[in-house]
Amino acid sequence: MKVILGADKQGYALKEHLKTYLENKGYTVIDKTPEDNLDFVDSASRVAKAIQAKEGDRGIAIDEYGAGSFMVATKFKGVIVAETSDEHSSKMTRGHNNASMITLGSGMVGERLAEGCADAFIENEYAGGRHQVRVDMLDRMC
Repeated sequence: MKVILGADKQGYALKEHLKTYLENKGYTVIDKTPEDNLDFVDSASRVAKAIQAKEGDRGIAIDEYGAGSFMVATKFKGVIVAETSDEHSSKMTRGHNNASMITLGSGMVGERLAEGCADAFIENEYAGGRHQVRVDMLDRMC
C-alpha cells in the first residue's frame, strides 16, 4: 500500500509525525511536500494530482483546519475527498464513498487522533454495492 502525504506550513509537523508512523507500520509513504513553507493550495494540489496519476493508493493532505485542503482537492476529477477529524468518518468515507483522499486539520486533531484517522482510512476498503450510485454521481460532477 502506497500512501501519499502532503501538508502546508501549518500541517508540516503533523505530516512528519504521520509519515514516520505509517512507515513504521510498513506502508510506502510518498511525501509530496518535503518543504515546510507551502500554502495549502499547493500542498493539497500535489496530493490530489498524485492520486489522479495513480502514484499511490490513498492520499492524506494536512493543513491547519483541513477545510482548505478539502476545497482544493475537490477540484480534481476522479479524486473523492473528505475532510475528517475522527476515526469513524475516516472509515466510513472510505467504505461508503470510495474516497481516495482525506484531509486533516493539525489545529483540530493531535498526533494520536491523526494516527487513528489514517489507520481507519487506509485499512478499510470500499463496500461497493448500493454506494456505487453516489460514487458515480460524484465522479460526474467534475
